[in-house]
Order: sequence, then structure tokens, then C-alpha cells
Amino acid sequence: MAKDDDVQEGGAPAARDYKDPPPAPLLDMEELRKWSLYRAVIAEFVATLLFLYVSVLTVIGYKAQTDATAGGVDCGGVGILGIAWAFGGMIFVLVYCTAGISGGHINPAVTVGLFLARKVSLVRTVLYIVAQCLGAICGCGLVKAFQSSYYTRYGGGANELADGYNKGTGLGAEIIGTFVLVYTVFSATDPKRSARDCHVPVLAPLPIGFAVFMVHLATIPITGTGINPARSFGAAVIYNNEKAWDDQWIFWVGPMIGAAAAAFYHQFILRAAAIKALGSFRSFA
Repeated sequence: MAKDDDVQEGGAPAARDYKDPPPAPLLDMEELRKWSLYRAVIAEFVATLLFLYVSVLTVIGYKAQTDATAGGVDCGGVGILGIAWAFGGMIFVLVYCTAGISGGHINPAVTVGLFLARKVSLVRTVLYIVAQCLGAICGCGLVKAFQSSYYTRYGGGANELADGYNKGTGLGAEIIGTFVLVYTVFSATDPKRSARDCHVPVLAPLPIGFAVFMVHLATIPITGTGINPARSFGAAVIYNNEKAWDDQWIFWVGPMIGAAAAAFYHQFILRAAAIKALGSFRSFA
């Protein structure tokens, strides 16, 4: 592998074969006048709606097919592997479809991670999170409307801490799982990777979707896998179960901590943003 040459000896910045986009402004009120912002918000709403509709429907279908009291069999349905593929596959498809419009976040944790890295403004961050949560609620609402009896009987796809695990374990699973996802998002969309690996065709949505798939395999038995506060919130709102609400904080606090840790790791450790800033300061001294 080629070594990182962003910083030369002595702290001076080296010549680069790629260009970082400028940091997004914290408050860009001018952005509110642009149709591109509202188009992106609509794209986030629709993408999250479709994501929740397909993924929650898969979860409920699997539980119905394995319910022995309703004529199901233990080995029926898609299994945990199929559920993980449904979540990861939908993220792959939807990120591919919306990346050029909104960036394909479909997850408040991803949006917050990119905001902390100065990739999106505060205005866009707030609107995205609202759209994602509303989309999740509508997606789960469609599932309940089409399959109301199954929806209530099989838990509505709501995230809850599984029996036998304490809240600390659930929180840790959500932190690490979200770290994996957001770290993959940063790596797959890194301008340095695009420039230096241009001879290798890299489709950014693929590793992102695969990260979601792998995390689901590991954490479905613990929390049902949140790593997306909108996904957990939308299911909790429509299902409206006491335990789902009692555990809801895990699916907000964990992903936000994981996203912040991934943003810090990528920007300040791997990309050495602090060292670059120090080198620039020394050059003016």
C-alpha cells in the first residue's frame, strides 16, 4: 500500500492528487432558498419509507412462517440470514438510487456523523433527520395497514433488547455496529480513495450495504439491530409497545456515540485533520 503523504516531514502539507471538498458551513440559511435541498429531503423521506416497508415486512413474514402455533415450521422463512440480506440489500439499492440527490443517508446516525465531519450543514442535518423519522413512521404504517393482524402479533418489527442481555450489552452492540457502518460510509466516499484507486471500479453503495448486512448478522440476536434511530423510532411509534419505548434510548444514544466515534477516527486519525491544521498554522507562523 502507498503511504499517506498528506503531511511532509516538519508538518508542511504535501502535494495531493485529490481535492477535498470545502467544509460545509454550520448554518447555511441561504440553503433554505434552494430547491435542491427540498428535493434531497424528499428523497430521504421516500428512501427511508421504502427501507422500513421492505425490511419490517421481511421480519414479520419470517416470524409468521416460523410460528408453530400458526402452522409454521422452525426452518421456514428466510431466517436471520435472509433478514440481514433484506436490510443490507435495501440499503445498497436505496443508497445507489439517492446518492446523487441527497447523499443517500437514510439514517440519522449517518447524517450526524457527516455533520460532525463538516460534510453537511446544520440546516440540512435537521431536515434530513426529520424526513428520515417521518419516512420510517410512514413505512411502518404501510406495513400495519396492509397486514394489521400479523403486525401486532409478531411485534411490528420493533427493536427491543432481547431476554438475557443487559442494557449495557445492548448499548455496546449499537455503538460498535454503528461505528462499523459510519466508518464504512466515510471510507467508501473518501475523495482520496476515489483519486488513488481510480483503476479499481468502486461502487460506494456496495460496501455500505454489506456493512449493514454484516452488522445485522452479529446483533440481531441482541437488539434486533438498530444502528439507525429512524428505523427504531418509526417501528416504536406504530407498534407503540411499552418495552419498545423503554429500550428506545439505546437505539438513539448508541448509534449517535458510534457515529461520533467513527467521524473522529476517520477525520482526525486516518485523515490526520488535526496534524494538517497544525501544519497549516506553522506555515503562517
